[in-house]
Amino acid sequence: MIRQLCSVLNNDKEYKELEDMSEAEKEDGTRRDFLYVATAAAGAITVTGAVWPLINQMNPSADVKALASIEVDVAGLEPGSQLTVKWRGKPVFIRRRTEEEIEAARSVDVSGLPDQTSGNENIGESDASDSNRTIDPAGEWLVMIGVCTHLGCVPLGDAGDFGGWFCPCHGSHYDTAGRIRKGPAPRNLDIPIAKFVGDDIIKLG
Repeated sequence: MIRQLCSVLNNDKEYKELEDMSEAEKEDGTRRDFLYVATAAAGAITVTGAVWPLINQMNPSADVKALASIEVDVAGLEPGSQLTVKWRGKPVFIRRRTEEEIEAARSVDVSGLPDQTSGNENIGESDASDSNRTIDPAGEWLVMIGVCTHLGCVPLGDAGDFGGWFCPCHGSHYDTAGRIRKGPAPRNLDIPIAKFVGDDIIKLG
């Protein structure tokens, strides 16, 4: 009888020890989970703090924002001459075309062009006819981003097989309306937002 009682007491003691160990393990597990979450949160905050300056530096700087639009005086530009200005970090060609240049550009059959779209931001989707590439109805004024659409070189004016622009880097030829006619360039020279805001003032942007 005494032996049975001792056995019961011993079993109770072992059960309590097991129960205490289980509670301790639960407590350790809860602490461990908290440490994992806290460490992950601290790591995320640290990474965000380190990466944000890198992301922020990709935003346009104050001087770039200030040049979102510029006005160019073209009063001194004679027919057949070109002015190059820098806008948003890119060269912009402003050309006052001669009657011969306008006639040559308007006599081209658009259906035979490599790029049959105007590339003119001022009018949206339209064909590459000369009247859709100039900023005035008479077709005297042509404004284009002076960057070859192949690999970003700057084409030379009054050059090439079509009397317009020629990119010596890889041999792209543009006509007097800035349309690609021969060579690897896939698109016509781009036309930015531009308009006359006075008799002799062209606003870009």
